[in-house]
Amino acid sequence: MKNDDHLPGHSRRDFIKGFSLLLGSAALGAPYLAQGLDRLTRPGEHQFFSGDRAKKKLGIALVGLGSYSTHQLAPALAETENCYLAGIVTGTPAKAETWKKKYNIPDKNIYTYKTFDQIKDNPAIDIVYVVLPNAMHAEYTIRAAQAGKHVISEKPMATSVADAERMIAACKAHQVSLSVGYRLHYEPHNLRAMELGQKQVYGKVKTIKTENGFVMNNAGSWRLNKELAGGGPLMDMGIYCVQGACYTVGQTPVAVTAKFGEVTRPRVFDEVEQSIDWQLEFPNGALASCGSSYNENVSYLHAEAEKGWWHLEPAYGYGGITGKTSEGPMHLPQVNQQALQMDGIAQSILENKASRVPGEMGLRDVKILMAIYEAARTGKKVRIA
Repeated sequence: MKNDDHLPGHSRRDFIKGFSLLLGSAALGAPYLAQGLDRLTRPGEHQFFSGDRAKKKLGIALVGLGSYSTHQLAPALAETENCYLAGIVTGTPAKAETWKKKYNIPDKNIYTYKTFDQIKDNPAIDIVYVVLPNAMHAEYTIRAAQAGKHVISEKPMATSVADAERMIAACKAHQVSLSVGYRLHYEPHNLRAMELGQKQVYGKVKTIKTENGFVMNNAGSWRLNKELAGGGPLMDMGIYCVQGACYTVGQTPVAVTAKFGEVTRPRVFDEVEQSIDWQLEFPNGALASCGSSYNENVSYLHAEAEKGWWHLEPAYGYGGITGKTSEGPMHLPQVNQQALQMDGIAQSILENKASRVPGEMGLRDVKILMAIYEAARTGKKVRIA
């Protein structure tokens, strides 16, 4: 998917300054907006430290040079101001050579999966960003923590609750930060959805409906391998719906019912689900009807409250997100989500503050994902611990 960084007539800097002034103060104190929408302010427009302490850029090493690293993260790191692309980890020598030349990466900052642990001796690398198949997140997060490096793990954080808990424990034991690659916590339309719901701008949220999916035509994709992916579209696209429901209400769901969809391409979907639908129940009585599919191109988030509604469509892509409310269009420009995400995480590390997207949030979501699968397998309502 193309990443459209800007709307005509709006610069990224102008948008963030204006959006922060409009919404920043109102967001403070909401459960999933604890760090405030004003934290979107571009780095460099305020000092990170008082006195004479100089701001430094943090070096990021990307672990795994697949499509997301190649087409989204690496280009975004050319726009960041708190961090930069310092190193890479890959098992493909040809990729290493290409990236070395393209991004001027020194040999000492290039690792293989066998030499990865040597990263502990490299002061140029502060953050390890794990961009590997889902089942590999735990291993490389734990190894990075043991090397004394801060960690960003792509979503979903892990393929089991036990692995997610081990990741958090390792990072705490080695006193490093753990964040999850939830870029939409830095995207203005989704931030607006959070504010509208959590601040009850239109009253209490009553219902949410959200779906996310695409047509999977690559039969050889690791996403269709249950051992590597942990599941099908729920683990890939569906987690955005889980996130969207949670951050719109500002609560963690207490129960779920679910049902697997029909398998119309059994040769492709012989290990993971083709589609799945589920309903989340929240403590305040709100209900979220969600769906995810590898057989349909869809992306939206719709919320109904007591006195109004809001709708994002597309809701979860890298660019081109649009939104409206019962009062009219949102008029919020596009941003480079990955750049803001990495800048925001790096800023939290520089300021020694909690991440906006911490490992605990990732663990919560893994628990929800596992409950959804259990509900779909058993046909029963499952309580979420």
